[in-house]
Amino acid sequence: MDLTVLAWGGFAVFVLGLLALDLGVLNRRDEVVSLRQSLLMCLFYFVLAMSFGAGVWYFRGSTSGMEFLTGYLIELSLSIDNIFVIALVFTAFAVPPRYQHRVLFWGIIGALVMRAGMILAGTALVREFHWILYLFGAFLVFTGIKMVVAADAEPAPEKIWLVRLARRFFRVTQDFHGHNFFVTIDGVRHATPLFLALLAVEAVDVVFAVDSIPAIFAITTDPFIVFTSNVFAILGLRSLYFALAGLLPRFRYLKYGLALLLVVVGVKMLMVDFYKMPTWVALSLIVGIIGGSVLLSIWKTRNEGTQAGPEPLDSRDP
Repeated sequence: MDLTVLAWGGFAVFVLGLLALDLGVLNRRDEVVSLRQSLLMCLFYFVLAMSFGAGVWYFRGSTSGMEFLTGYLIELSLSIDNIFVIALVFTAFAVPPRYQHRVLFWGIIGALVMRAGMILAGTALVREFHWILYLFGAFLVFTGIKMVVAADAEPAPEKIWLVRLARRFFRVTQDFHGHNFFVTIDGVRHATPLFLALLAVEAVDVVFAVDSIPAIFAITTDPFIVFTSNVFAILGLRSLYFALAGLLPRFRYLKYGLALLLVVVGVKMLMVDFYKMPTWVALSLIVGIIGGSVLLSIWKTRNEGTQAGPEPLDSRDP
């Protein structure tokens, strides 16, 4: 059997096993995810990603190993900005903390499928039309600048086009009905606010994927490296959300760091035919920019109160 097919098949089985373990064993009941549990899961997924990266380094060489690590850190860094918007989504739809994990779980399933398609399409485009790298690079620079200009603007999740479309085609209940996305009332199928929140999370991931996938193409065009680094960043997103949600107000300068990261990656892509930045340099810039913006944020807000994790609500259904 071809080793490439074996690698893709083995990774797919591995991810499906993780997801089945998550929903079928570890999180069968609707419970608020504690800070301790989320931190342990963050550590678990990080160690898992590093172990996978070590395997890539051993079996495919140091270049591929470094590309995976750099791509993973880019995707993980950009996913932090995703957390800001997800927190707004949950607030806008008043999603109780005990159901937030369920929304994020199914949102990630959709994100994995959608990103797989985008990565395969992007890889084919880059291989067929080399000039599209310049288009990606210019887009990333533009997005980074736009992120700085609109740093204080807050999106309105309830106005997302996918949510408005769902309201047009489905009757939506006023209240939650447990963890159900749909319920039947008087013989008529209704969507619940939880389903609208799920659609909003999916739409948010589409927007962020448009930024993050071109960004990793600045590091490598190997679809296996691009996809696996994306997957590990997405798998750790749920735990990262529950660990950081209460601390988000303190990350005041992180958005500027992410904007600078997009600009740097965009410039790297624009210089692809004139200067090939070593992967270790790109990795050092990523760690320096994101780490610096986080440390600056924490230092500047050191005297402000924080809330560790999402605020627990009453455990009863609303």
